[in-house]
Amino acid sequence: MKMSSAIRAALLALTAFAFVSSAHADSGTVSLTIYKAGWVIGGSGGEGTLNFHGRSYALSAGGLDYGLVFGGSKTVLRGRVSNINSPSDVAGVYGAAGAGLAVGGGARAIVLTNQKGAVLELSGRQIGLMANLDLSGLAITLR
Repeated sequence: MKMSSAIRAALLALTAFAFVSSAHADSGTVSLTIYKAGWVIGGSGGEGTLNFHGRSYALSAGGLDYGLVFGGSKTVLRGRVSNINSPSDVAGVYGAAGAGLAVGGGARAIVLTNQKGAVLELSGRQIGLMANLDLSGLAITLR
């Protein structure tokens, strides 16, 4: 009996900690414009804005892609960032595996998570000629 009471107490403490931690997390909106080009190995770069608690913060983004990457594109994304406590929580490395094809224009949607637990839910339009089946990483920094 004593062991089950200790386990129950530990589970209760962990649940309370998780609730308190997530209760303080907040969200904001993000807009990013990303330019991407490559041939087997690709690169991407761009900039954007984080809106959090009524203030705007400038963002820079850059990354590498490896796999089947061919072409060039411009992607304009808008959406929500959640599970952040401060603007600096958005900064970090986001990884993804993906596949896509854009000839002229097409829709794009993606959900990414960084090492701090920030979750980006973005959608928008991709313009250009781009075919990809790759692993990619995107680093976002506050400017």
